[in-house]
Amino acid sequence: MAGSELPLHSASALAGLIESREASPVEVVEAYLQRIDDLDFKFNSFITVLREQALEEGPMHGIPVGIKDQIWTKDIRTTGGSRILADFVPDDDATVIANLRNAGAILLGKTNLTEFAVTGFTHRFSTPRNPWDLNISAGGSSSGSGAATAAFLCATSLGEDTGGSIRRPAAWCGIVGLRPGWGRVSRYGLMRGVWSMDTIGPISRTVEDAAITLSAIAGYDPKDPTTWNTPVPDYRQALHGDIRGLRVGILTELLHSDMVEPDVADAVAAAADTLAELGADVEEVSIPLAAHANAIAGALLAVEPALNMKEWVRERLHDFGHDNRIGLLTGSLVPAQAYQKAQKLRALLREDVLAAFRTYDVLVMPTSGRQAVPIQDDPPVTSRETSSRLPFMRTNTFNLSSAPAISVPCGFGGRGLPVGLQIAGPPGGEEMVFRLAHAYEQNTPWHTMRPPSAEI
Repeated sequence: MAGSELPLHSASALAGLIESREASPVEVVEAYLQRIDDLDFKFNSFITVLREQALEEGPMHGIPVGIKDQIWTKDIRTTGGSRILADFVPDDDATVIANLRNAGAILLGKTNLTEFAVTGFTHRFSTPRNPWDLNISAGGSSSGSGAATAAFLCATSLGEDTGGSIRRPAAWCGIVGLRPGWGRVSRYGLMRGVWSMDTIGPISRTVEDAAITLSAIAGYDPKDPTTWNTPVPDYRQALHGDIRGLRVGILTELLHSDMVEPDVADAVAAAADTLAELGADVEEVSIPLAAHANAIAGALLAVEPALNMKEWVRERLHDFGHDNRIGLLTGSLVPAQAYQKAQKLRALLREDVLAAFRTYDVLVMPTSGRQAVPIQDDPPVTSRETSSRLPFMRTNTFNLSSAPAISVPCGFGGRGLPVGLQIAGPPGGEEMVFRLAHAYEQNTPWHTMRPPSAEI
């Protein structure tokens, strides 16, 4: 097989080629490194490429993985996307990295991200570009993982999701991204943003690849007491395609909204029709508090990073990018009463979401109410309206409720950019989420489409 074709395969297909000896791990690594050399000048998806290490590991291992540069890698620079940590080298691997190594993965490189993963757009290194249009954002904060995976520069990748930072890049880049339920994956060695919502998960080109990646990284970790001490399922067993009789709720407040473009609403409605044709019982459900999820999450996303980085805020404020200077200063000034109110509202929203899951197996809605937006300079904040750059995101309901949620491509809008369908399940419900997402994916063409700029 020609080496240039190897990166175009899914991770599961590559594993089969390596097992059957139709391709060697070294050939696979070399093919990906060559694509990075040939193409990443367009996408800016990697901060650090581990050329020598990947080639040394190749003879003994298998699938090349991109790692968001928020996750510790022993003896490898880990910047958090910030100039403040431009030379930071951890002396330990994050647990997910140790798990990947044990599963035979090859670390191909550290992918780009917004600064400290607590802002949606500001990049302190070169801004990643969307393979579907190089003038368009790849999303954030796991922007490099989204761009690299969509451009076939790695077989699969890891991102981190606090308020949608896996699902938004997946939606905007036309690929698959899963935020696991909180506690399913260890966060030891993850640079902290919002302790009660940060979650590591896969960004992949197919649902099966996401399932494989999650199986490799999930599990109990004594270094992270928030992880679940329960067995990790074989998530691929859920990918059998049968969704007859599953109860699917379309979350009304997150679909019928001024924050959702007509093209996006139409694509999600068509996806719901497809699920019904496949045998699912589909109907609309209302969770009124979900309409306020962005405001609730916004308080937590402001206060907790400001607390985590309070010394840098005091001593090195101007070393932060534009968005973070504003956000961290604001978070430092939010009254305790406002933070407490946000936590109370979060608890109420979580109760409503869990109540909905007693009736429905999954909930569906858009991932983002808009298609990907153009790359632009950080705008000035001149009003309440301009203080939020992501009012159209539909993701926060599920990080607030600690539930798993996946984004899968469900079509294209009028600008020729991907649209993401978000499927959420109850805490511990990753298998059900994978089951429905895979059935939808395999009965639609969207996962087979390749962005034109990814061609050599």
